[in-house]
Amino acid sequence: MPARSSRRGRRLSRSAEFERVYRQGRSVANRHLVLYSFPNESTGELRLGLSVSRKVGGAVERNRVKRLLREAFDGVAGELGEGQDIVIVARPEARELADSAGLSGIESSLGELLEKSGLRRDGDREGDPA
Repeated sequence: MPARSSRRGRRLSRSAEFERVYRQGRSVANRHLVLYSFPNESTGELRLGLSVSRKVGGAVERNRVKRLLREAFDGVAGELGEGQDIVIVARPEARELADSAGLSGIESSLGELLEKSGLRRDGDREGDPA
């Protein structure tokens, strides 16, 4: 697992950054999550923002969903192109998914959205014929 300090620089934290991704970015959704993405050449790195409202549950449930989302995102970050700002919004059903399927369910839901959005790089995985 990456050190928190290295991951912290890769987060969206300001309200204006979230707003820009919401207003100017593209979105894809499924039953559990909504993924917004917007190219950001100024930083040249992949940055993540999470939005988990009180509709998802109390603080314990929200923090668990956020932790699982970060862990799932860290697992696929190497397959994504640089220079993207990504915001993931958890719908209330995300808590049910986290409770029933845990990390594997969140990974599956996130993977579905990344495929829909076309954010995964093609041909960058080792062993793929060039």
